[in-house]
Amino acid sequence: MTEPGGPATSQPGSPGSNQRRAATDQEAKALASSLRLRMLRICLGESHTNSEIAQILHLEPGNTLHHVRTLVRAGFLEAQAERRGARGAREIPYLATRKSWRLSTPPQDQLMLDTFLEEIALVPEADVNTARLGLRLPPADMEEFRAQLQHLLDDFASRPDDPAAPAWSVFLSVHPDPNRP
Repeated sequence: MTEPGGPATSQPGSPGSNQRRAATDQEAKALASSLRLRMLRICLGESHTNSEIAQILHLEPGNTLHHVRTLVRAGFLEAQAERRGARGAREIPYLATRKSWRLSTPPQDQLMLDTFLEEIALVPEADVNTARLGLRLPPADMEEFRAQLQHLLDDFASRPDDPAAPAWSVFLSVHPDPNRP
Protein backbone atom coordinates (compact mmCIF):
# COMPACT_ATOMS: atom_id res chain seq x y z
CA MET A 1 0.00 0.00 0.00
CA THR A 2 2.03 2.96 1.28
CA GLU A 3 4.97 1.58 3.12
CA PRO A 4 7.75 -0.99 2.61
CA GLY A 5 7.60 -4.55 3.89
CA GLY A 6 10.44 -7.05 3.92
CA PRO A 7 11.48 -10.45 2.59
CA ALA A 8 8.76 -13.07 2.14
CA THR A 9 7.86 -15.41 4.98
CA SER A 10 5.18 -18.04 5.32
CA GLN A 11 2.75 -15.81 7.25
CA PRO A 12 0.78 -13.43 5.00
CA GLY A 13 0.79 -9.95 6.45
CA SER A 14 3.55 -10.69 8.97
CA PRO A 15 6.30 -8.05 9.33
CA GLY A 16 8.72 -9.85 7.00
CA SER A 17 6.17 -10.96 4.42
CA ASN A 18 5.69 -9.73 0.87
CA GLN A 19 2.32 -11.48 0.81
CA ARG A 20 -0.68 -9.27 1.43
CA ARG A 21 -3.52 -9.96 3.80
CA ALA A 22 -6.93 -8.36 3.86
CA ALA A 23 -7.19 -5.34 6.13
CA THR A 24 -9.50 -5.61 9.11
CA ASP A 25 -12.38 -3.15 9.34
CA GLN A 26 -10.40 -1.08 11.85
CA GLU A 27 -7.32 -1.03 9.60
CA ALA A 28 -9.34 -0.17 6.48
CA LYS A 29 -11.10 2.68 8.30
CA ALA A 30 -7.77 4.02 9.59
CA LEU A 31 -6.41 4.09 6.03
CA ALA A 32 -9.56 5.67 4.60
CA SER A 33 -8.21 9.21 4.90
CA SER A 34 -5.79 11.04 2.63
CA LEU A 35 -4.62 13.01 5.67
CA ARG A 36 -3.76 9.82 7.57
CA LEU A 37 -1.99 8.37 4.52
CA ARG A 38 0.11 11.53 4.35
CA MET A 39 0.88 11.23 8.08
CA LEU A 40 2.21 7.72 7.49
CA ARG A 41 4.55 9.08 4.82
CA ILE A 42 5.72 11.84 7.13
CA CYS A 43 6.60 9.27 9.82
CA LEU A 44 8.20 6.76 7.46
CA GLY A 45 11.81 6.32 8.49
CA GLU A 46 11.85 9.30 10.88
CA SER A 47 9.74 9.78 13.99
CA HIS A 48 7.70 12.95 14.52
CA THR A 49 5.56 14.30 17.32
CA ASN A 50 1.93 15.26 16.80
CA SER A 51 3.00 18.93 16.78
CA GLU A 52 5.67 18.28 14.16
CA ILE A 53 3.20 16.37 11.98
CA ALA A 54 0.72 19.23 12.30
CA GLN A 55 3.40 21.77 11.36
CA ILE A 56 4.41 19.79 8.25
CA LEU A 57 0.75 19.55 7.20
CA HIS A 58 0.05 23.21 8.09
CA LEU A 59 -2.65 22.19 10.57
CA GLU A 60 -3.29 22.79 14.26
CA PRO A 61 -2.00 19.99 16.53
CA GLY A 62 -5.50 19.48 17.91
CA ASN A 63 -6.71 18.72 14.38
CA THR A 64 -4.10 16.00 13.87
CA LEU A 65 -4.22 14.33 17.29
CA HIS A 66 -7.37 12.31 16.53
CA HIS A 67 -5.78 11.01 13.32
CA VAL A 68 -2.51 10.12 15.06
CA ARG A 69 -4.42 8.20 17.73
CA THR A 70 -6.44 6.37 15.06
CA LEU A 71 -3.24 5.28 13.32
CA VAL A 72 -1.69 4.19 16.63
CA ARG A 73 -4.77 2.12 17.61
CA ALA A 74 -4.72 0.38 14.23
CA GLY A 75 -0.98 -0.35 14.49
CA PHE A 76 0.19 1.93 11.67
CA LEU A 77 2.08 4.35 13.93
CA GLU A 78 4.08 3.33 16.98
CA ALA A 79 4.98 5.62 19.86
CA GLN A 80 8.73 6.00 20.38
CA ALA A 81 10.60 6.88 23.56
CA GLU A 82 9.26 10.00 25.24
CA ARG A 83 11.43 13.10 24.94
CA ARG A 84 11.44 16.66 26.23
CA GLY A 85 10.55 19.47 23.88
CA ALA A 86 12.13 22.90 23.58
CA ARG A 87 10.23 24.20 26.62
CA GLY A 88 10.62 21.02 28.64
CA ALA A 89 7.19 19.66 27.71
CA ARG A 90 6.74 15.93 27.34
CA GLU A 91 6.68 14.88 23.66
CA ILE A 92 5.95 11.51 22.12
CA PRO A 93 7.32 10.96 18.64
CA TYR A 94 5.65 8.43 16.34
CA LEU A 95 7.17 6.21 13.68
CA ALA A 96 5.34 4.40 10.87
CA THR A 97 5.36 0.62 11.35
CA ARG A 98 5.29 -0.09 7.59
CA LYS A 99 2.26 -2.31 8.22
CA SER A 100 0.12 -0.77 5.46
CA TRP A 101 2.47 -2.08 2.75
CA ARG A 102 1.50 -5.63 3.73
CA LEU A 103 -2.26 -5.06 3.59
CA SER A 104 -4.80 -5.35 0.85
CA THR A 105 -7.52 -2.76 1.30
CA PRO A 106 -10.82 -2.45 -0.51
CA PRO A 107 -11.02 0.28 -3.16
CA GLN A 108 -12.01 3.55 -1.48
CA ASP A 109 -13.29 5.63 -4.36
CA GLN A 110 -10.54 8.09 -5.21
CA LEU A 111 -8.70 8.11 -1.87
CA MET A 112 -5.30 7.06 -3.20
CA LEU A 113 -5.63 9.40 -6.17
CA ASP A 114 -6.66 12.29 -3.91
CA THR A 115 -3.68 11.62 -1.62
CA PHE A 116 -1.37 11.54 -4.63
CA LEU A 117 -2.80 14.80 -5.98
CA GLU A 118 -2.43 16.51 -2.57
CA GLU A 119 1.22 15.45 -2.35
CA ILE A 120 2.11 16.17 -5.97
CA ALA A 121 0.72 19.70 -5.65
CA LEU A 122 3.52 20.39 -3.15
CA VAL A 123 6.32 19.29 -5.51
CA PRO A 124 7.95 21.47 -8.20
CA GLU A 125 6.78 20.35 -11.65
CA ALA A 126 10.36 19.76 -12.82
CA ASP A 127 10.81 17.12 -10.08
CA VAL A 128 7.84 14.97 -11.18
CA ASN A 129 8.33 12.12 -13.62
CA THR A 130 5.11 10.66 -14.99
CA ALA A 131 4.33 8.14 -17.69
CA ARG A 132 1.23 6.62 -19.20
CA LEU A 133 1.18 3.31 -21.00
CA GLY A 134 -1.57 1.52 -22.86
CA LEU A 135 -1.30 -2.26 -23.16
CA ARG A 136 -3.30 -5.02 -24.77
CA LEU A 137 -2.02 -8.26 -23.31
CA PRO A 138 -3.51 -11.73 -22.94
CA PRO A 139 -4.49 -12.60 -19.33
CA ALA A 140 -1.35 -14.65 -18.64
CA ASP A 141 0.92 -11.84 -19.83
CA MET A 142 -1.05 -9.27 -17.81
CA GLU A 143 -0.67 -11.43 -14.70
CA GLU A 144 3.07 -11.66 -15.37
CA PHE A 145 3.21 -7.86 -15.79
CA ARG A 146 1.43 -7.33 -12.46
CA ALA A 147 3.63 -9.90 -10.69
CA GLN A 148 6.82 -8.30 -12.00
CA LEU A 149 5.68 -4.83 -10.96
CA GLN A 150 4.85 -6.11 -7.46
CA HIS A 151 8.19 -7.89 -7.23
CA LEU A 152 10.02 -4.71 -8.24
CA LEU A 153 8.11 -2.62 -5.69
CA ASP A 154 8.65 -5.23 -2.94
CA ASP A 155 12.37 -5.41 -3.75
CA PHE A 156 12.90 -1.67 -3.38
CA ALA A 157 10.48 -1.41 -0.44
CA SER A 158 12.50 -3.96 1.52
CA ARG A 159 15.72 -1.97 1.23
CA PRO A 160 16.68 0.02 4.32
CA ASP A 161 16.07 3.76 4.38
CA ASP A 162 19.16 5.90 3.90
CA PRO A 163 18.53 8.95 6.11
CA ALA A 164 21.03 10.98 4.03
CA ALA A 165 19.26 10.24 0.72
CA PRO A 166 16.39 12.27 -0.72
CA ALA A 167 12.90 10.88 -0.03
CA TRP A 168 10.87 9.70 -3.03
CA SER A 169 7.28 8.64 -3.53
CA VAL A 170 5.86 6.27 -6.14
CA PHE A 171 2.23 6.20 -7.23
CA LEU A 172 1.22 3.43 -9.59
CA SER A 173 -2.17 2.48 -10.88
CA VAL A 174 -3.01 -0.40 -13.21
CA HIS A 175 -6.59 -0.43 -14.47
CA PRO A 176 -8.69 -1.46 -17.45
CA ASP A 177 -8.68 1.19 -20.17
CA PRO A 178 -12.23 2.55 -20.50
CA ASN A 179 -11.24 4.36 -23.72
CA ARG A 180 -10.35 1.24 -25.70
CA PRO A 181 -13.04 -1.44 -25.67
